Amino acid sequence: MGRWEPNARGRLEEAAMNLFQERGYDRTTVEEIAARAGLTERTFFRYFADKREVLFWGAGELRKLIVSTIVEAPEETSPLDAVAAALEATAPVFKERREYARARQALIVAHTDLRERELIKLAGLASAAADALRGRGVTEPAASLTAEAGIAVFKVAFERWVGDPKSQDLSRHIRTTLDELKAVTASTGTSTANPRQPAKRAKAPRR
Repeated sequence: MGRWEPNARGRLEEAAMNLFQERGYDRTTVEEIAARAGLTERTFFRYFADKREVLFWGAGELRKLIVSTIVEAPEETSPLDAVAAALEATAPVFKERREYARARQALIVAHTDLRERELIKLAGLASAAADALRGRGVTEPAASLTAEAGIAVFKVAFERWVGDPKSQDLSRHIRTTLDELKAVTASTGTSTANPRQPAKRAKAPRR
């Protein structure tokens, strides 16, 4: 058995983020991350497939939390409200990690491969949420549409949260963004006409 290393994952994560900020993501190696954490490369690969996954390892736990919250929502809860509750349930996970989240978001924005990996993660969350809704008896396309909309809300709310100078709670941003989505869909449903285009008047018949 390998030697037990206390909080190895956390140490590697912290070391990686520090090096990404000091040296740049592209120039940082796994060897350097392990050395900064006081661990071996073998220990690094016990937790992460590569340096990119240091930034995404929590996606599995996030997916479990979202799915379990949807599954456990009261039977009378609407699909969108079940997804909203699941999104709000993630807020405590990030509450103590705002500065890390900001640094991570800056890295993702600056690197194409990280943006692609983030989109894959979000797509996985949407797929898992849709499966959970179908398990509650929600049919298609409602399950997929609701899940996709919910994850879109989460993405926008999260970006607002990391950039919020007032440091408001993530759950507040989720509620606000969800309310904006509901307002948009409600206004779209009331009229299919383009509000910027005046209605055309019918031509009077020639005499």
